[in-house]
Amino acid sequence: MSEDNSVCQENNYQSIFKSQAGPLRNFLYYKCGDLEKAEDLMQDAFIKLWENCKKVILEKARSFLFTTAKRMFLNTIEHEKVVLSFAKENVNNSLSEDPQYIMEEQEFKTKLEDSISNLPATQREVFLLNRVDKLSFQEIADLQEVSLSAVHKKMYKAMDKLKNDLDILNHRKI
Repeated sequence: MSEDNSVCQENNYQSIFKSQAGPLRNFLYYKCGDLEKAEDLMQDAFIKLWENCKKVILEKARSFLFTTAKRMFLNTIEHEKVVLSFAKENVNNSLSEDPQYIMEEQEFKTKLEDSISNLPATQREVFLLNRVDKLSFQEIADLQEVSLSAVHKKMYKAMDKLKNDLDILNHRKI
């Protein structure tokens, strides 16, 4: 690679920056919807380009920048997912240790099980097959040898009854 075609040459690097910084920032902004984050990622991509300037051919610099920026963006998304998962786990753990929460959860579970057991047999069966066994409405219709609309109707009635029962519980404040 001649010195004139090197990304490491300051004039070439500045030229790449001037021509690609705006389009790269816009590309990242469209992906993440946060201009500040897009600018940070754009700058990080240019830093990577500079760090790898001896390995990158001048004609491939644009491709290198966009590929690097896209990977950086995807890595930040993965990192945010891990952070959210950890935060959610901590919230769930702190809630599960609260005696008041544990008691209310048990009371609600008991009331829900009672409400489910008080459903008419056909509604209860449809509800449990769908919500516990994860069968589709079509699979339930085939299993019970009834029409799909009959399954929909039974599920609607079951959900309506459970909603009413649980609304009553919420108003009574167990």
